Amino acid sequence: MKQKKRGAKAYISFVIVAIIALVLANPKWLPLSESLRASLAATERSNLILNNDLKTTAAQLITVVLACCIVWLLYRVLCFILRLVGKRGKRAFTITEMCCGLLKYLAVIVAVIWSLTILGVDAGAVLAGVGIIGLIIGFGAQSLIEDIITGAFIIFEDQYSVGDIIVLDDVRGTVRSIGVRTTVIEDDGGNLKVVNNSDIRNFQNRSRNPSLCLCLCGVAYGTDLRKLEKVMEKSLPGSKNSHPDLYLSDIRYMGVDELADSGVVLKFSVQAPEDKFFPAQRMLARDVKLLLDDNDFEIPFPQVVVHRGD
Repeated sequence: MKQKKRGAKAYISFVIVAIIALVLANPKWLPLSESLRASLAATERSNLILNNDLKTTAAQLITVVLACCIVWLLYRVLCFILRLVGKRGKRAFTITEMCCGLLKYLAVIVAVIWSLTILGVDAGAVLAGVGIIGLIIGFGAQSLIEDIITGAFIIFEDQYSVGDIIVLDDVRGTVRSIGVRTTVIEDDGGNLKVVNNSDIRNFQNRSRNPSLCLCLCGVAYGTDLRKLEKVMEKSLPGSKNSHPDLYLSDIRYMGVDELADSGVVLKFSVQAPEDKFFPAQRMLARDVKLLLDDNDFEIPFPQVVVHRGD
């Protein structure tokens, strides 16, 4: 649904850009007075060749508005084209989303410089001033620059992409967006955590390989392990088919994990997709419990023995 809306917006943007281009080429089509139309036409001819001798007029203000509209619409069209390319995969989508973020900042800069040029300000002086201001800001915004550079390395080194599940400090969630400055992570409760790119260190990307769900289950010391293992050899193969939406493999018996105080602890595992890790782990514990119950194997539990004196 969102893709259809984006497509419709892009088509509308194409049409509006074409209309504005025709209007700029033919100011006589505008519902304005003859004098204002003539002034607008002269303004367009003068500003297209960067003539800075004009004074600010109503025609120039109209031209500024139209120029800003053109920049905004071109930005929308370019983002639409980039998102079409981004449909090819998670990595492509991540890169295109970051490019759209960069285009937004670039569009604002272009619109400001173009508008000042139309109003008669020297473009060279504007660019020089922007460079000096940028140098001053750079010394005071080192963390911002660090965020931008770190974000670029995250993308180009393919450390994670939009849609990947990562574990960062005490947060486990899905990456919803990677911006120029921040990364947005959504946890299982739907809460969004916004993290500066430069603060993302020592994280785990859990989406690159299937996750391994583990289950530890104890049986009584009196249990015949050889008999139990033969039962599992018959029962565990094909267990994947019981829960194809959760399991990526059959349940695997990994052996005796511990000789505990009250029983022998057995270890079981199964592969599952990371986005269904917790449901798969709960289902694994259920299947192991049912397997032992169905074959009359006792699962020990702590008991309190009370001795009453005579």
